[in-house]
Amino acid sequence: MIVFKDAEKRRDSGESVESAVREILDAVKRSGDEAVLGYTEKFDGYRPSAIRVETKTIKEAYSKVDAETVESLEFAAGRIEGFARRQRESLRELRYEISPGVVLGHRLIPVASCGCYVPAGRYPLPSSALMSIIPARVAGVGRIAAASPASAGVDGGRDGIHPAVLVAMDLAGVDEVYRMGGAQAIGAFAYGTRSVAGVDIVVGPGNKYVTEAKRQVSGAVGIDMLAGPSEAVIIADESVEPRWIAADALSRCEHDPNSWSILLLTSMELAKTVAAEIDNELQNLKTVELAGQTWKNNGKILVVDSLEEAADLSDAIAPEHLQVMTADSAGLAARLRNFGSLFVGRYAPVPFGDYVSGPNHILPTSGCARFSNGLNVNTFIKVSTFQEITVEGARFLSPRCARLAEIEGLYGHRRSAELRE
Repeated sequence: MIVFKDAEKRRDSGESVESAVREILDAVKRSGDEAVLGYTEKFDGYRPSAIRVETKTIKEAYSKVDAETVESLEFAAGRIEGFARRQRESLRELRYEISPGVVLGHRLIPVASCGCYVPAGRYPLPSSALMSIIPARVAGVGRIAAASPASAGVDGGRDGIHPAVLVAMDLAGVDEVYRMGGAQAIGAFAYGTRSVAGVDIVVGPGNKYVTEAKRQVSGAVGIDMLAGPSEAVIIADESVEPRWIAADALSRCEHDPNSWSILLLTSMELAKTVAAEIDNELQNLKTVELAGQTWKNNGKILVVDSLEEAADLSDAIAPEHLQVMTADSAGLAARLRNFGSLFVGRYAPVPFGDYVSGPNHILPTSGCARFSNGLNVNTFIKVSTFQEITVEGARFLSPRCARLAEIEGLYGHRRSAELRE
């Protein structure tokens, strides 16, 4: 018998996310399916009859999604796959002879299995399924599993994965689909259960519980990144229609109450006009309540003295999304260094990247773009080195190896090398 009361209390009271997640992961490690099912019932309000989604259910999802949506998902999948394939083609294996008899190189080896987490909250997120599963398939991952919690309104209640998400998973090429979400899903992927075989790497965005769970299982499995709420910096000057700047800023704000947009604008007059346009645009948004409050809490308009100053500020922020809309967008973009994904020109709004342009939308946040990149084909490929050494090569290397081993006091190493002289 598993008791979930304490974890729920901590979750509801806002106590340590870290300790609540640790409790969930420990339960999954100990009790497997029963823990996953129990936490699903507690947090998502239903207890599925099975964790794994049957192939028949996935195929039936197509009949529950209108043809235009399926066509749009197919279009997006094609674009994402096309870019991913070109990324894969850019990778090269290496093999060269550094000295007579000594051949060095590296191989590109896909991980054997991955777990793709597809979040579900206010709305279904089929785009996240495409963005995580397709690069894994293009990379050559042998087994691709995906998990998503139930979405509101599915078949009359919280009792299944949204059909649009199932269609996206199927189009992307998933092998297995599971009805599970939150930290318990990450635990199932990391440790394995009776129904869910463990994986080598877990990828995909999620809420703070999912992110913390990925942090805690890192090492037991690989992870892509620890991503937070969506964020964007927009650099713009007077050459751009203020209404476009306003609309682009608000597009980030409807993701999550903790999302944010920062506008770096080149004049006070432009800043005032954009601020007024934001108020106007909000009146036309169905998501006005969320987007408006998020902009009020987290949005900023900063007036810079020059585009050079804007570039320096942006690099210091290192945003997830960076949009450049100026008279010379390409010239300014060339000097920028820190961003998850860069959108160049007034006709390149961030939502294109969210869905249909091609590059991945699972990106580093919280300044991590200073040192890391977004999800891509490389995420699923190991670059593993090798060395092939002949008798001639060994005789050449042996005395130097033995000498260095002796200096470090590793006499077994020295002996191993000397035997090859």
